[in-house]
Amino acid sequence: MALVANRRSVMTLFSAPACPRCHAVRVVLAEKDITVDITHIDPESRPEDLSHLNPYNSVPTLVDRDLVLYGTQVIQEYLDERFPHPPLMPVDPVSRATARLALYRIEQDWYRGVENLEAATDKAAANRARKILLESLVSSSEIFAIKPYFLSDEFSLVDAAVAPVLWRLPTLGIPMDKLPKPVRDYGRRVFAREAFQHSLTEAEKEMH
Repeated sequence: MALVANRRSVMTLFSAPACPRCHAVRVVLAEKDITVDITHIDPESRPEDLSHLNPYNSVPTLVDRDLVLYGTQVIQEYLDERFPHPPLMPVDPVSRATARLALYRIEQDWYRGVENLEAATDKAAANRARKILLESLVSSSEIFAIKPYFLSDEFSLVDAAVAPVLWRLPTLGIPMDKLPKPVRDYGRRVFAREAFQHSLTEAEKEMH
């Protein structure tokens, strides 16, 4: 792989093809139609470049000229501010704080739920993790029913975070038909977006 330092005139995203956090960033890139060089890596064999750029050696990692960013939400908010159209975060402080709180809870409850399920070492542990994740999604069904998108009339960074989780559920042993109707309807609405379809890697397309 060529050193990133030699090609920083183009924004570069280090991404793993099946990583939900990377997918959340790719959704934002697609929604804003941002030109970017996406470098897909093998999580089990990460390139030396990445460890030089990011002390955590993690993905997603975004390189924009001399700026290096890591952390999904940090990258998402940077992209939203750097490329303001269409806006994916509310303007007023209260609504922005509400969106950030939703992102925090999605990370704590759903992303960690996915990780716990994928990391389960036996069937019993997997079943427990699957049950916790499913119950958390089911208990949130009323929120999905309030607005066309998650707590919003417009697609936002929150939806960019939710969609990769829902997309992966069938591969985690949670069929979409097990979810309440508001969650299923929301999933269909988000999955049908042109940008979401454009965000999918070949590995993610095979999940459905």
